[in-house]
Amino acid sequence: MSEDLRTDPALDEAGVAAAVEAVEPPAHGSITLIIPTFNEAGNIRELLRRLRSSIPAHLPCEVLFVDDSTDDTPEVIEKAAADCPFPVAVLHRERAVGGLGGAVVEGVKRAASDWVVVMDADLQHPPQLVPELVGEGERTGAELVVASRYISGGSRAGLAGGYRIAVSRGATWLTKGLFPRALRGISDPMSGFFALRRSVITPEALRPLGYKILLELAVRCRPAKVAEVPFVFQDRFAGESKSTAKEGLRFLSHLAALRTATGPARMIGFGLIGLSGFVPNLAALWLLTGAGMHYLPAEILANQAGVLWNFVLIEALLFRDRRRHRHWADRLGRFALLANADLLLRIPLIAVLVDRFGMAVLPATALALVTTFVLRFAATEALVYLPSSRYAAVQPSRTERKIPCDVPSGAGEGGGPPCSPSGR
Repeated sequence: MSEDLRTDPALDEAGVAAAVEAVEPPAHGSITLIIPTFNEAGNIRELLRRLRSSIPAHLPCEVLFVDDSTDDTPEVIEKAAADCPFPVAVLHRERAVGGLGGAVVEGVKRAASDWVVVMDADLQHPPQLVPELVGEGERTGAELVVASRYISGGSRAGLAGGYRIAVSRGATWLTKGLFPRALRGISDPMSGFFALRRSVITPEALRPLGYKILLELAVRCRPAKVAEVPFVFQDRFAGESKSTAKEGLRFLSHLAALRTATGPARMIGFGLIGLSGFVPNLAALWLLTGAGMHYLPAEILANQAGVLWNFVLIEALLFRDRRRHRHWADRLGRFALLANADLLLRIPLIAVLVDRFGMAVLPATALALVTTFVLRFAATEALVYLPSSRYAAVQPSRTERKIPCDVPSGAGEGGGPPCSPSGR
């Protein structure tokens, strides 16, 4: 492919996509190395130096930095790339949609190679393993090759402190417990260093949130065969870790979204959230009836505590990706209307259970909540949160700045344009 196609900003997306379709298929074993960055200027020169010494001259490889930085990282990349024997490019995103995982997906959309390799920029992932990851995939026929800290020869030495080690191990156990089939054969689902065949990935199916993109790809793309290569997790070369409590919460939200991606799973999640709503509902009912209020008006007031509790959890855990089509107040109003509307059915049922069958108020309430569960779930999904197919057409706008880097003439043949908008 000509150098002009890689760097000419005057080409529109349709023109570039057509040109990409016209070129020959990528060379066997060609690589797009995707490196998401956020304020990693201090690591770039050393990273590219090690990549230069690690990637064999015969291996078709291009490097794409997808950058969300607020510092001068893009400029540092542009200068450091001048000495690289392979194409290097930067895609700078004005909005960091999806976090690090979203950055990787943006890079995947532009990859035209056989393999996509994902690694961090902080040198905790050893660059010399890039050819080995792809080589293992070619030798074994695997579609996904994971660099693992938890197999023989691997180590998590670069995780500073017992707290981070405990969190990493706990997250690993949790994810493998939640997704036993999708993560079969993956000992380190928290790894951010892996190679995946581009043909396996459907970017439109991905809904990343935060930095655990391997989990997203493994669960949604389901590669048929997985292999692993051991690696020693290194100390960060420069800068500070991006792991924060906020990222931890995003990780938990991401787990919930993945686990409830199907209708039956969402119904189960809805039921579990509804069960947890018994606590504020029944607690409020106990307080109100204990204060002397008749159980029927107490039911109405206590129901609001459960409604608010359920709404917060459903928003965060079940329908995170279906919230932008309505204002939160509109969603809350609709949810509360539906939740209280079932009182028209539930209160007469409770009255029958209490007055005719002699049940106590609390068990009668619990039984009535269970009987109206399916109806409430169906109405909530249909009337409060639109189906995913309709939401998919409403994507957040973004402004991207592409910074082409100088590369030697003819470098990276067979690899495809680093900043091409085409996914193949």
